[in-house]
Amino acid sequence: MSILITPETKILVQGITGAFGAKHAQLSLDYGTRVVAGVTPGKGGQFFEHQGAKVPIFDTVIEAAKATGATVSVIFVPPPFAADAILECVDARLDLAVAITEGIPIKDMVRVKRAMQGSPTRLVGPNCPGIVTPGTGKDSNGGCRIGIAPGYIHKKGHVGVVSRSGTLTYEAVFQLTTKGIGQSTSVGIGGDPVNGTSHLDVIKLFNADPDTHAIILIGEIGGNAEVEAARWIKANCKKPVAGFIAGATAPAGRRMGHAGAIVGGAEDTAAAKIAVFQECGIEVAATPSDMADALLRAAKARGVTLS
Repeated sequence: MSILITPETKILVQGITGAFGAKHAQLSLDYGTRVVAGVTPGKGGQFFEHQGAKVPIFDTVIEAAKATGATVSVIFVPPPFAADAILECVDARLDLAVAITEGIPIKDMVRVKRAMQGSPTRLVGPNCPGIVTPGTGKDSNGGCRIGIAPGYIHKKGHVGVVSRSGTLTYEAVFQLTTKGIGQSTSVGIGGDPVNGTSHLDVIKLFNADPDTHAIILIGEIGGNAEVEAARWIKANCKKPVAGFIAGATAPAGRRMGHAGAIVGGAEDTAAAKIAVFQECGIEVAATPSDMADALLRAAKARGVTLS
């Protein structure tokens, strides 16, 4: 099993005719992802073609979903228009919208969050690398790749990875794969201060998934999402969990990289989050290069064998 997406999930790509969207639509098709539609207003009736695949393009998400059965959208739309692109997914009642776009104004995301209350559509992102559920083919081809993560570093298996950082997601996945340890799903939730899906949301999904046997949780300075997730893990999760917090040397009050990576309160610092992780029984990686080994230590302590 996996969470959020499977190799059978039908995907549509908003912004498929732009250079960035087109490139990653090609890479997803190469990975075996079922990209069944593209959406670019004004280009309905055209096709996106790649190595024998002929993907129809529609003017709206509602049209694309109705014609193809797509239930998930990945959004490569410029920041001024990205909020409305997300809301198109809500209007179409898709299961999932994955917003890759960086730089969406915070006031736009506040509007989106308010509009999504009570909606069946889940948002992952924005400013995220997306989601990968590996397949069983060569380089895990035959899985489902939504976004910009490199598919070839993944391996099908039983470790769930959730992270605010795209780069650290890739690092954790590559370390696991190098050690022969596969992943059930890797989820990049993005680094913006107003986002759709939190660490805790993903942790709950991994905890409920019988095919996810262990979890890597990667966070950073800013906000209290990691603390919230850690305390839930202590009370509810029996699976081994390893964690890493980026930004240990970041000065208070200065934004570092992600829009949400800024220390504003006592629990926002890396040291405070690491202390909570340790208090909650999460094995902490001292450096980014230690993430897979930290998970192996956590698994050994719980008597769980990872492969």
